[in-house]
Amino acid sequence: MEPFPISAPAFNGSSRVVPPGNAFDWIKQGWALFAANPGLWVGLTIVLLVILFGLQIVPLVGTLAAHLLMPVLGAGVLLVCKKIDDGGSAQIDDLFAGFKQNTGPLVMLGVLYMAAMLVIVLIAVVIGGGSLAGGLLSAQPAGIGMIFGGLMLSVLVSLALSVPVFMAIWFAPALVFFNNMQPVAALKSSFDACMKNVLPFFVYGLIMTVLMFFAALPVFLGFLVLVPVIVGSVYAGYRDVFVAN
Repeated sequence: MEPFPISAPAFNGSSRVVPPGNAFDWIKQGWALFAANPGLWVGLTIVLLVILFGLQIVPLVGTLAAHLLMPVLGAGVLLVCKKIDDGGSAQIDDLFAGFKQNTGPLVMLGVLYMAAMLVIVLIAVVIGGGSLAGGLLSAQPAGIGMIFGGLMLSVLVSLALSVPVFMAIWFAPALVFFNNMQPVAALKSSFDACMKNVLPFFVYGLIMTVLMFFAALPVFLGFLVLVPVIVGSVYAGYRDVFVAN
């Protein structure tokens, strides 16, 4: 017989199904987290965007590096959400908390995410490149349609393949950072949670599409607010789907 006190069972990544309307709550809670300390969030967002866009300057390698670091930096902004949610004090340097805690698993998440996106890009290049070559070699007006059709097919295939990747990575940094899950298990749990909650995420996607449109109107400055709201909504969704009883 196990001696008292009996230790709590380890978190296994099990998730629950939530109503579609919870998508509104995730966004409202994301806004509440932003409103609790807007100055911090705007500064943190600027630092984050400078890092990511700075990496993009380096051709190909920079994009891969951005994918690699995304889970590590994502863990940092999620920690800021947790600190604010718990009534604590957060700082901009919390953005780099992923370099101090569970760094190896977070980097491995980045490696897997980077590899998946690289495969998608290669598939898109093969599809688009084949159509481009065929259209150019045809030397006929129909070749233009072949090129356009191939490019459109390439975009559609890329989007279709990206959806399951985004589902797998959506909650994975939080699961690794807060719950000490291993990368592959976290990816599976995140994907499973998204599959269980297709309707809430469909509603969430529609709302975010509208918000992104308006955020882009003032020279994209709206994203200084929208990015923290999105981060906060991810944290709220994680708390709702994985932690709530």
